[in-house]
Amino acid sequence: MATAVSANKAELIAIANSVASEKMIDKGIVIEAMEDAIQRAARARYGAENDIRAKLDPNSGDLRLWRVVEVVEAVDDFFKQVNLKEAEKLQKGAEIGDYIVDPLPPIEFGRIAAQAAKQVIFQKVRDAERDRQFEEFKDRQGEIITGVVKRVEFGHVVVDLGRAEGVIRRDQQIPREVVRVNDRIRSLILNVRRENRGPQIFLSRAHPDFMKKLFAQEVPEIYDGIIEIKAAARDPGSRAKIGVISHDSSIDPVGACVGMKGSRVQAVVQEMQGEKIDIIPWSPDIATFVVNALQPASVSRVVIDEEEERIEVVVPDDQLSLAIGRRGQNVRLASQLTAKAIDILTEADASEKRQKEFVERTEMFQGELDVDETLAQLLVAEGFTNLEEVAYVEADEIAAIEGFDEDLAAELQSRATEALERREEANRTLRRELGVEDALATMPYLTEAMLVTLGKAGIKTLDDLADLATDELVQKKRQEQRRRNEDAPKRETRSEDRAGVLGEYGLSDEQGNEIIMAARAHWFDDEPAADATSEEA
Repeated sequence: MATAVSANKAELIAIANSVASEKMIDKGIVIEAMEDAIQRAARARYGAENDIRAKLDPNSGDLRLWRVVEVVEAVDDFFKQVNLKEAEKLQKGAEIGDYIVDPLPPIEFGRIAAQAAKQVIFQKVRDAERDRQFEEFKDRQGEIITGVVKRVEFGHVVVDLGRAEGVIRRDQQIPREVVRVNDRIRSLILNVRRENRGPQIFLSRAHPDFMKKLFAQEVPEIYDGIIEIKAAARDPGSRAKIGVISHDSSIDPVGACVGMKGSRVQAVVQEMQGEKIDIIPWSPDIATFVVNALQPASVSRVVIDEEEERIEVVVPDDQLSLAIGRRGQNVRLASQLTAKAIDILTEADASEKRQKEFVERTEMFQGELDVDETLAQLLVAEGFTNLEEVAYVEADEIAAIEGFDEDLAAELQSRATEALERREEANRTLRRELGVEDALATMPYLTEAMLVTLGKAGIKTLDDLADLATDELVQKKRQEQRRRNEDAPKRETRSEDRAGVLGEYGLSDEQGNEIIMAARAHWFDDEPAADATSEEA
């Protein structure tokens, strides 16, 4: 760099052009870095207190060096100020308050000054190069890019992308894939972040979108938008499922993705190291889509619980293992594909579950409504599941049951209402025994049963309730499904979402927000009083 600074005009411009071309940054940035380096070296030569400027002509290479001084009546700072008499020598017509230029002679750079100048230029160029890399890749998230493996560090693969480097972290690699230095590798640009050490480009070969983009490259109909991949799920290196739909009724989406003799899908499979891919026709009807997603297993029937966002799938006994898949893989991928929790039951399990629910509901109606078993069974058979439905449904619906009349319907509704009131009173007594404040009973949507649950969780005051976040209060518990499979060890279960205190009651996030904001209202009511107290004091 010492040569660069002390070089002639033509060499300075040649160096600037060379650096700008090599680093692929604007030549003006390199010129600016050189000017900054020369300014610093000049301040070291003439004194750091001086306000020294340098200007390098980007075309001719001419270098101008000057000191900026202020014209004042009485000089306090000899480095940055000058009196009117001295100012006249530098610039005719100078007046008090003007800033004028005091030209400086060119300087010769010593070894230390040249080294410092070199460091400044390198740093400026490095910062500009990082900015250029970030601007180039920040809008390319979701694209597939090809690079060359540069090195492997602690299991992470560093990829040379030409103008930058990307990294495939261990959890974003295809398991058991062998990657060697200098291998060409395709990956998905997952994320681009600006960090102190430069832009970090994170790549992935395990993300479902990588598979989607590969299909878009291999299947022209997907690229053109005629066929759409509506959903995708992967167990990287093992198996994957995609749901496809055609916007042209004359084109079969599954056949187009498979290709002639499987050529298209095989190209994707090879890129994903032999990962088996199930191509499934997507359907807006969730029940149909679930049946398709569980292929190759056959399904007897599907029961959807919209409140719990769960789907109960009943399969023949001999299809249980196939529906579950090895270590639960098939049902897990189907669950990811449909974004629903799926329960797999055999015909025997489903029958046992229905019988158990029937008996429990019959006994509940017998006890709460004080009716005989036959009448209770009729209510359950007609689809009544709880006292609220009996109490608040239209009386005509109960009277329409065979063997019932309007008088019996009215009596049943009256008994159901009384039973609900008894429950509410019992819960109110229990709530007070738990020490839950009456103020909580004024909160919207909260019933006495909910207040008992809050009390058992240690939430007994408005402040206790106000301190909760929405998900801590109402979030439902969604747990990855447990499957029984006699041929395989029992799968581990993991909780995807931790349940809120009132998660079992089916409150929405909006209702939870409203409850918490109502509990926090007294905080704001106290503020004016507190302000008044402080003013009086």
